[in-house]
Amino acid sequence: MSKNILIVDDDKEIVNLIDISVKNEGFTTYLASNGKEALQLMNSYTIHLIILDIMMPEMDGLEFCQKVRLESSIPILMLSAKVEDWDKITGLMTGADDYMTKPFNALELIVRVKALIRRTYYLNQQVYEKKEIIRLGSLEINKSKYIASFNNVKMKLTSKEFEILFLLASHKGQIFSSEDIFQMIWKEKYYETNNTVMVHISNLREKLEKTMGYKCIHTVWGVGYKIEG
Repeated sequence: MSKNILIVDDDKEIVNLIDISVKNEGFTTYLASNGKEALQLMNSYTIHLIILDIMMPEMDGLEFCQKVRLESSIPILMLSAKVEDWDKITGLMTGADDYMTKPFNALELIVRVKALIRRTYYLNQQVYEKKEIIRLGSLEINKSKYIASFNNVKMKLTSKEFEILFLLASHKGQIFSSEDIFQMIWKEKYYETNNTVMVHISNLREKLEKTMGYKCIHTVWGVGYKIEG
């Protein structure tokens, strides 16, 4: 089944470039020039992935991302003309799953889009086949439905946060380093200066503790992270 991609950017040339690139790969596209238009499209169509610019009029990408995360774990690839690390961290903390700096290579964009689609909708249905549902006390993590809930209350996690939670919960008590998590979830080479895992763990831990009322993910200083039920 073709996946629907929502492209949100006020730069028409960028939108046209992305639109043509993803359509050539068989995806269906919907276009918006700001966050307000994008929310309207999301209310009308089923969207499987969002390519989102940060700097836009009326409603910027960060505000839009926050609103999406209130209701959905749909994968979000964020774009920005800024190159500072803080902008990337802010984007990831807001709920983005991946981040690219403009100008970008169209081929790399497609590779990242396909990777997000594969991990969210295909790969995640195959990994840990014998562990589709994990229960740690009142915490239930359903891999087939891509839902994590506590006392039957669904938690609003990004796709990467869900994957990290499922990975740690699948190996209760086992310590995973940042490098382990990055390579298993992002499937890319890890660099020591990469703080992506730290940001996602921080966001995930905050959401879990807010919902559950106690600490679930523990840091083993100098080693990595583990989950305890």
